[in-house]
Amino acid sequence: MLNDRKQNYEKEKMTNSTNSENSNAEKTEERMDVRQKHCLAYVLHTSGTTGIPKIVRVPHACIVPNIQHFRVLFEITQEDVLFLASPLTFDPSVVEIFVALSSGACLLIVPTSVKMLPSKLAAVLFSHHRVTILQATPTLLRRFGSQLIKSTVLSASTSLRVLALGGEAFPSLTVLKSWRGVDNKTQIFNVYGITEVSSWATFHRIPEKFLNSTLKCELPVPLGFPLLGTVVEVRDTDGFTIQEGHGQVFLGGRNRVCFLDDEMTVPLGTMRATGDLVMVKDGEMFFLGRKDSQIKRHGKRLNIELVQQVAEGLQQVESCAVTWYNQEKLILFLVSKNDLVKEYIFKELQKHLPSHAIPDELVLIDSLPFTSHGKIDVSELNKIYLNLKPECKLNGKEELWEKLQYLWKSILNLSEDPLKVSDESLFLNSGGDSLKSIRLLNEIEKLVGTSVPGLLEIILSSSILEIYNHVLQTVFPDEDLVFSKNCATKRKFSDIYQEETSGKSLHQKSVMTLNYNNELTAFTTVSRGSQILSLNSKFLTKLGLCSSAQSSDLISQTNIQNMKSLNPPALIGKSKDPSCTAKVSEEGTYGTAAKKMELHVRWRSDTGKCVDASPLVVIPAVDESSATVYIGSHSHRMMALDLYSGKVKWEQILEDRIESSACVSKCGNFIVVGCYNGLVYVLKSNSGEKYWMFSTEDAVKSSATMDPTTGLLYIGSHDQHSYALDIYKKKCVWKLQCGGTVFSSPCLSLIPHHLYVATLGGLLLAINPATGNRVWKHSCGKPLFSSPRCCLQYVCIGCVDGNLLCFTHSGEQVWQFSTSEPIFSSPCTSASEQEIFFGSHDCFIYCCNMKGHLQWKFETTSQVYATPFAFHYQEGGDEMLLAAASTDGKLWILESKSGRLQSVYELPGEVFSSPVVWESMLIIGCRNNYVYCLDLLGGYQI
Repeated sequence: MLNDRKQNYEKEKMTNSTNSENSNAEKTEERMDVRQKHCLAYVLHTSGTTGIPKIVRVPHACIVPNIQHFRVLFEITQEDVLFLASPLTFDPSVVEIFVALSSGACLLIVPTSVKMLPSKLAAVLFSHHRVTILQATPTLLRRFGSQLIKSTVLSASTSLRVLALGGEAFPSLTVLKSWRGVDNKTQIFNVYGITEVSSWATFHRIPEKFLNSTLKCELPVPLGFPLLGTVVEVRDTDGFTIQEGHGQVFLGGRNRVCFLDDEMTVPLGTMRATGDLVMVKDGEMFFLGRKDSQIKRHGKRLNIELVQQVAEGLQQVESCAVTWYNQEKLILFLVSKNDLVKEYIFKELQKHLPSHAIPDELVLIDSLPFTSHGKIDVSELNKIYLNLKPECKLNGKEELWEKLQYLWKSILNLSEDPLKVSDESLFLNSGGDSLKSIRLLNEIEKLVGTSVPGLLEIILSSSILEIYNHVLQTVFPDEDLVFSKNCATKRKFSDIYQEETSGKSLHQKSVMTLNYNNELTAFTTVSRGSQILSLNSKFLTKLGLCSSAQSSDLISQTNIQNMKSLNPPALIGKSKDPSCTAKVSEEGTYGTAAKKMELHVRWRSDTGKCVDASPLVVIPAVDESSATVYIGSHSHRMMALDLYSGKVKWEQILEDRIESSACVSKCGNFIVVGCYNGLVYVLKSNSGEKYWMFSTEDAVKSSATMDPTTGLLYIGSHDQHSYALDIYKKKCVWKLQCGGTVFSSPCLSLIPHHLYVATLGGLLLAINPATGNRVWKHSCGKPLFSSPRCCLQYVCIGCVDGNLLCFTHSGEQVWQFSTSEPIFSSPCTSASEQEIFFGSHDCFIYCCNMKGHLQWKFETTSQVYATPFAFHYQEGGDEMLLAAASTDGKLWILESKSGRLQSVYELPGEVFSSPVVWESMLIIGCRNNYVYCLDLLGGYQI
C-alpha cells in the first residue's frame, strides 16, 4: 500500500524541467531530505474528512512563512489576545500558537467542556478575555448561532479585530452580512490551505464596501492571494496550467514542501494536488468544491456544497449541512431559527437551485455535530438519518390531493401560479415530458411510501384527478374515488378524427401499380441505431411485396434466412443470394486514425419547432444522388429533404406534434409516422400526400417497424396497445393490449419470428408478428423508455432503474449491466454483434460485450438520451467508429473498439434525436428547430 501511495504522489509532483544531462549530484541538491538534522517541526495525521488520511511530516521551512506572514497580515502586537480554537491535532493550531508567542501576544486556551457550550464560550472569549484574533472553521462559528454572532462576536462593541475563516467552504456574502451587527469593524478574511502543504496557502480580505452594502450580493468570495513562499497553480484535467476556466488547485513552493507517508526525500518546489476545484476568472480563484464532493445526480454534475450554501442563505435557516447518503439520497440537515415548514424550504430552494440539486429529504436537528477539528461530522449526520423513524407523510385523502398539486406545480415550474391546478390538467400538455414524469412518479411513491403499479402510464395519459384517484386506490383503498365529468373517461382519438379518417379520398384506389414488374425501385434505408436495410426489385418480386393477390405466395420462413441486412434486429444468418440485401461489413481491426476527424455543417433545414424525432434516410439503388431524409418535428411538419443539399422536396402539415421517427414501406412508395393526435399517417414518399390514416386512442410516439417478409407495419401507442397494420388493404390486422403505455419502438426478429415490444409499465413482450399472440413476457419492474434491440442470439433493452438487460429469444434473462442513472437510450450493436453500445443519464456512453462485460465507457458532458450509431470508415486500414449525442447538443465521434475520442461538435441547442450516418454525412435533429447534416472530414470513407 505504501508503494502504491508513493507512486500516486510521484504523479502529483511538479518540478522544473531538467535536461537529461543534469548530474545526479545536482538533482540531490534540489531535494529536501527528512533525515537532515533539525528538518522537521512536527508530525500529524490528516483527518480524512476531505480525502484519504495521510501522515504529514512538516519541516520548519514549510510552516515558518505562514507564521511570519500572518503576524504582518493581522498586524499582531503585544496587546492582542488570540484564541486557540484548533485542537493540537489540526495544523492551524501551530499557526495560532506561534503567531501569538512570536509576537508577545496572549494565547487563550479554553477547556473542551467550555468549547461545547456556545453561549458560555462567547462570554469567555468576548466578555471575560476580550479576544482580538479568531481563526476558526465556519462550522465552529455557526455553533454560536446567528443571533449570538450578531450580538456578541460581530457586534459594534466586540473586541474582535480579525476573524479568519478557513478549513471549509467560506460562507456566502449574504450570510456573512446577516451575521454582522450595525457598525461592526471586524476585519474578515477567507484563508485557504491543505495539511499536505501545512498550513495555509492563500488569503482574501473581504472589502468593507461589500460588508457594508445594503444590496443583496450573490458574488462568490475569492480564495485570494498566495501567502509568503507559496506557489498556487490551477490545472485542467490534462495537467496543464490555466489562466481562465475550471480546474484543480495545486499548492507548493520551493520550501513549502512536506513529507507524506513514507516519503524520505521530496524535490524542492513540489506541487501537491489539493482535490479542490476552482473557477479562475479575471485573475481570481473561486472555490467550487472538492472533487469528492462532486456527485452525479439525475445525470448531471452537482457539488453538494452549492446546496449547503444556498440553503444557508435562506432567512429561516440558522445553519445546515448536506450529505450524499449511501450515494443515492441527497439529505439536507437544518438547524432552524424558529418553527420551520419543510414545504417552505423546498419552495425557496427551487427558486435558487436547478431541479437536480433539490434535496431528497430535509431533516430538522437541534445542532450540527462537528469533529474535534471544528468541521461538520458527516458520519454522525448519516447516523442521525439512519436512526430516524419513518414518519407518516399523509393524514388523509385531502392531504394527498394538496401534496399532489404541490408536486405537480413544483416539477412543472408552476410554483408561482397562485391558482389551483385544474382537475382536467394533463401532465404533457402542462409542460411535462418523459424525464419530468419519472421525477413525479418517484416523488409520489416517496410521498405515499410504496410503489404504485401502473402510475407512470396514468401520469403520461390522464388528468391530475385521474392520477389522484389511481394513487388513492393504492394508499386508501377504502376511500371513495372522486370523478369529474370532463375527465372521468380516457380521451378517445378515434372519435375525434373519425370523420377525417373515413373521408372519400382515403378509399380511392392506390396510385401504386399492383403489377409492379419494373415500377418497384430497389432502395436502402438507414435509421437510428445503425439499422441499415437494403431491398432490391428481385427480392421484392420474389416476396410478392405489396400485392394482396400474392400474399399467399410468400416464401416459407426457412427460405428467408438468405436475407441479411445491416439491421441487427433482422440479422439472421449468412447471405446465399447476394441480390437480397447488402452484406454486413465485418468489424475492422483496431487502428488509430491517421488524422483527427472534423465535423462541418453541410446544410441545415428549419422545421419551425423542436426536432426530437430521428432521421430516416432512403437511398434509391437506381439513383443514389436522389437520396432523401424524412423527419418530423413539434411544428406538426413532416418533411422530405434532399440528403446532399438539404433542399425541401416536400412537406406535409399534420394535425399535431411529431416525435415518432419515420419508417418506409416495403415497396418504398410510402412513409409511415405516428403523431401526438393518436393517428398513424401513411404518406406517399414522393409527394407527402396522405394515403391512409389509422386512428389509435392516444398519442403515438412509437416509431413503426416494417416486416420485410409480409410488408406489415408494427407500431405502439400510448393507449397501451400494439398494432399490426396492412397499409395496402388499409386495415388493422391485429391489436394487442400490452399492459402499459408503448412509448418506444417495436423491434423485429426474423428467426425466431418475434416482435418485441416494451411498455412504461416495465413489461418486455415477445409477440407472434403474424397472429398478435403473446409468446412470453418479462416484468423489469421499472418503466422501459428504451426500445428493445435484438440480434441473432439475444434481445437487449435499457431500463429506468439504470440497468441494461439481456434476454434469450425464449425469454430467459442472461445478464444485466448496471449504470448509476436511468437508461432512456436504445442499444445499438456492432456489425459483428460482438459489442453493444448505449448511453445513460449518468452522462456516459457504454460499450459492453455480449457477455455483459464492460469494454469501455466514455464520459460526455450531459445525459445521453439518443441511440448511438456504429459505422464503418476506411482510411488505409478498416476502422469502426461510433456516433453519439448528449442532450447538451454535443455530437461525439468515438473509436468503437476503444472509446477513444475522434471528434466532438456542439450544436446550438439540446439534442434528443439520434444520429444517422451515411457515407461521410451525419444527420440529426436539434431542439433549436433545425435538422442538421454534417460532413465527417478526415479522408475517411464509410
